[in-house]
Amino acid sequence: MLPYVMHRLFTYLIALVWLANGLLCKLLMLVPRHAAIVARILGPAHAGLLTRLIGLGEIGIGLWVISGIKPRWCAWAQIILVLTMNTLEAVLAPDLLLWGRANALFAVLFCGFIYLHYLRPSRLAAA
Repeated sequence: MLPYVMHRLFTYLIALVWLANGLLCKLLMLVPRHAAIVARILGPAHAGLLTRLIGLGEIGIGLWVISGIKPRWCAWAQIILVLTMNTLEAVLAPDLLLWGRANALFAVLFCGFIYLHYLRPSRLAAA
C-alpha cells in the first residue's frame, strides 16, 4: 500500500510543478519574469501570447503526468523539455532567472527526480 501511495504522491508533485508554472506563472502572468524571458529568447513582439501558449503546454504536460498514459514517454519528454528550456534560459537570459545560472541545479534535480520516479532500472523491471 505504501509504495502505491508514494508513487501517486510523487506523480502529483511532478504534475503540480507543471500545472503551477503553466497556470500561475505563464497563463495568468502572475510572475512577469517569465514573459520577460520569453521576450528575450523569442522576441518581444508576441511575448505575451507565446508565454500563455507555453503555459498551456505546461498545463498539458501536467495533465499528461496525472493521466498516467505512456509514463516513460512522458518522463523523457519532461526531461528533454526541462533541460532544453533551462539551457536556453541560462545562455540567453541568465539575468532574468530567479537564481541566475544556479537554476540549472534545480532543473537537473527535477530531472533526476523524474528519472528516479519513472525510469530507474528497478522500476522498469517491475513494469
